[in-house]
Amino acid sequence: MREQHTFEPIIFEDSKILILGSFPSIKSLEDGFYYAHPRNQFWSILEKIFNHPVDTVPQKIALCKEHHIALFDSAKSLHRKNGNSSDTNLSKIEVNDFEALLKKYPHIEKICFNGKKSEEIFQKKYKHLPIKRCLLPSSSPAYVKMSFDEKLTQYKTALYASSNFSNARS
Repeated sequence: MREQHTFEPIIFEDSKILILGSFPSIKSLEDGFYYAHPRNQFWSILEKIFNHPVDTVPQKIALCKEHHIALFDSAKSLHRKNGNSSDTNLSKIEVNDFEALLKKYPHIEKICFNGKKSEEIFQKKYKHLPIKRCLLPSSSPAYVKMSFDEKLTQYKTALYASSNFSNARS
């Protein structure tokens, strides 16, 4: 069955970093917000980096706004096999329109991919775009090749390498 992306991007006029996932998990779709699975480490990583609470959706949005972070996903629609959220179960993927998004938000200076599948989906259509990119380890609970602290270090490095992140903790 074809699934359509139902979230608007979390993005602001002054967003500088766009973090892209592949597609919302089943739990995220149920809860109506990005990275909602309780074991997904995304919000815990950002909370630790920025010393900003992320207990509620408004707090998560405030963290993104304060630190010039935008969130979206590479895939606009797809088929999901086997009824689980693993990126290996995604097929027949339609990519979001990133040329239009980056034109509308010209302050975005870097795209960070939350996992290889997100990068792979983006690259299918937009590898020609002249924008800085970085691959981050997946924050998914399924990605266990790296510890939380190792993921934290890579996210911190990627976010510190961009400007105006002076509020992040060292």
